[in-house]
Amino acid sequence: MYGSGGLTGVRLIIGDKNLGMLETIPEVFPDARYQRCTVHFYRNIFSVTPRNKMKSVAMMLKAIHAQENKEAAREKAVQVMEKLKEMKLGSAAKKLQDGIEETLTYMDFPTQHWSRIRTNNTIERLNREIKRRTKAIGAFPDGQSALMLVCARLRHVAGTQWGTRRYMNMDHLTKPEDELLSDITAG
Repeated sequence: MYGSGGLTGVRLIIGDKNLGMLETIPEVFPDARYQRCTVHFYRNIFSVTPRNKMKSVAMMLKAIHAQENKEAAREKAVQVMEKLKEMKLGSAAKKLQDGIEETLTYMDFPTQHWSRIRTNNTIERLNREIKRRTKAIGAFPDGQSALMLVCARLRHVAGTQWGTRRYMNMDHLTKPEDELLSDITAG
């Protein structure tokens, strides 16, 4: 919601651990929590993983985030760290240990939202589309024309893809838990 002082009611910010963004979140959105994009987290671990072990490490990482709750995910993360150490992947185990907690924030929100809020892939897909379109143009006469192209694309996406279907059912954030359970079992 946009109020006189800026955005209000922001409860979660999903990002790729950009330090500038991380430093401003508490100042600009003091009530918001931070969720590190799991895809970016995996890529950080893959950066210190040999290619021939990448597939098994990926399966282990996905198993952490496939758990039914945060406590189970933490337990699985400890098991994965031990396995990585056994595989002589100490750097990967250290990255996992240092960053796992900020990738589990989404588990504090309704389970119906988990698949949508554990990564920032949606916005990255939109950024790639904008990059593709601006590259096709080549050179712009001025910054204003580039801005017009980007705004036109954002307006189109908001009016078609995001505007015509619901990305997330926000009722899950306002209904009591017992009422949500009855909705799920009835529907």
